[in-house]
Amino acid sequence: MEVHFLWNILRLGIKKVTDLKNPSLRAFYSVEVAILLLGLVSLSLAGNYNYGQVVEKSLLFYEAQRTGLLPTNNRIPWRGDSFITDRGTSNEDLSGGYFDAGDFVKFGFPGASAMTMLAWGMYDSKQGYQKAGQWTNALACLRWGMDYMIKTHPSANVLYVQVGDGQEDHSFWGRPEQWAGSNPRPTLRATTTLPASEVAGEQAAAMAAGAMVFLDNGETAYGATLLRHAEQLYLYATTYRGKYSDSFPVVREFYNSYTGYGDEFLWAAAWLYRATREDKFRQDYTRWWTEFSLGGRPSEASWDWKQAHAQILLAKIDGSAQYVNAARSFCDWAVHTVPRTPKGLAFISEWGSLRHASNVAYICLQAASAGINASAYRTFAKSQIDYILGDAGRSFVVGYGVNPPQRPHHAASSCPNLPAACNWSAFSAPGPNPQILNGALVGGPDRYDNYVDDRADYVANEVTLDYNAGFQSALAELTYLYN
Repeated sequence: MEVHFLWNILRLGIKKVTDLKNPSLRAFYSVEVAILLLGLVSLSLAGNYNYGQVVEKSLLFYEAQRTGLLPTNNRIPWRGDSFITDRGTSNEDLSGGYFDAGDFVKFGFPGASAMTMLAWGMYDSKQGYQKAGQWTNALACLRWGMDYMIKTHPSANVLYVQVGDGQEDHSFWGRPEQWAGSNPRPTLRATTTLPASEVAGEQAAAMAAGAMVFLDNGETAYGATLLRHAEQLYLYATTYRGKYSDSFPVVREFYNSYTGYGDEFLWAAAWLYRATREDKFRQDYTRWWTEFSLGGRPSEASWDWKQAHAQILLAKIDGSAQYVNAARSFCDWAVHTVPRTPKGLAFISEWGSLRHASNVAYICLQAASAGINASAYRTFAKSQIDYILGDAGRSFVVGYGVNPPQRPHHAASSCPNLPAACNWSAFSAPGPNPQILNGALVGGPDRYDNYVDDRADYVANEVTLDYNAGFQSALAELTYLYN
């Protein structure tokens, strides 16, 4: 609308200048019109992004993170089969799934959180994926995660929450296909005596949301399988309560549980109610809301803290005043109170600054779709995603836009083409990563918009499943709204 208005002013201005008889006045106003033209071009280009194209690239990032036996239609030529011998303590097959980040550990907590966010985006922003022509690829992406989560839950009260050891993994730099460490890799197995309530609750939410996607797609048997696992995991999480970082202190260095499991109980109950419409889950989310005092405003939306996610989902599927007010409080805070960088990024945390902004963007887009301050929240969300795609003067998505990152902190993509060796010399090499990790969202800039494309800077240049999940879902919704 602003662009159309300015074009009309410009057209009138050009006519007035050409009508002027005085050469001095004509020269003066010609400069004014030129300035207006430059401003118009800038406004026309800012935010003029093909969101659907970035959805496509983000899905390629997830494909680059696959482990196990890769499918015959693998689209990442520099990736092959890896870690096919991952096994549980009772020899369960734990191959498959996704690497967490630039390393090769399969961390269950952030991994499940990423799948929930992807499933949410696929269910509620399906039309965006369809407009982008990426629905089939999105289904394959989600199925890869769901298939692995089925494997990690071999019986009702057993859940494998991690495969691989962080310390051992971080001592290796190279191709996952040429792993030189423990084989099979160590695992963390949650049971009734070693509970992992937040991981089980999150995985219950992910599988309930995933069930809705596949049931809606006509895959009745697969959807029913996911829903059965979701209900069992929810019962396990809420019956045998305990923080997974207490049961397994080794995880604290990597993905510690800071906020406990109450938010995951609320989140899982909301998704199970949405998937089944069984009143027992409505009663549960009402109970968790009170028991864990979840009506306040959280200060982020992350893999660990699901309070805002749940508030906004409940505002959408329940509509009671307490949920709507909580959703409005969080998104109003994001829009009006969160500090901004000089170029406009809502700066919540330095670690994964773009991830935080993307997560808030998507859940507030969902608040908008529930009829809460729709115009303001959509404008805010678009501004955050546009910042990432280029409004800050550069792209922060590998393989997309102007001056994208070329040195993400990612071992596999830092390796040269075979048969050349890959080791720590690839980590310290000054040039771009030889393999383009298309679609990966890097951690991002500091609070002053400063960013250096340096592979060794894992705060600014880490890439993870979690970083791309809310980002991809926001892209799908913006594709539907704007492209």
